[in-house]
Amino acid sequence: MKQETIDMVLKFRDDRNWKQFHNPKDLAISISLEAAELLEIFQWSADDLRCDGKNEKIREELADVLNYCILMADCCGLDLDEIIQSKVRRNSEKYPVELAYGSKEKYTELKK
Repeated sequence: MKQETIDMVLKFRDDRNWKQFHNPKDLAISISLEAAELLEIFQWSADDLRCDGKNEKIREELADVLNYCILMADCCGLDLDEIIQSKVRRNSEKYPVELAYGSKEKYTELKK
């Protein structure tokens, strides 16, 4: 994520003096609530698993999730690039290409 985008989210918060209300618990709750709103877009959609006609609402809710993730990382003093890169490295170890390619199995179920 561009630093410019992160700075924009933090400036929006700071311009309104909202940092005082942001703590890890409340931000985690907010991330979960916004993720639920993203999931709600697909509720009762039966076999309709595509994004057709839903992109605008998906964009809006996904932006809310990401905004709260930025605020959570800031609150906890975490670098977004570092934590994402670290997680991808760990997942690469758990899901080696030769075992995970084309498989939806959890890493504990992959055939060695």
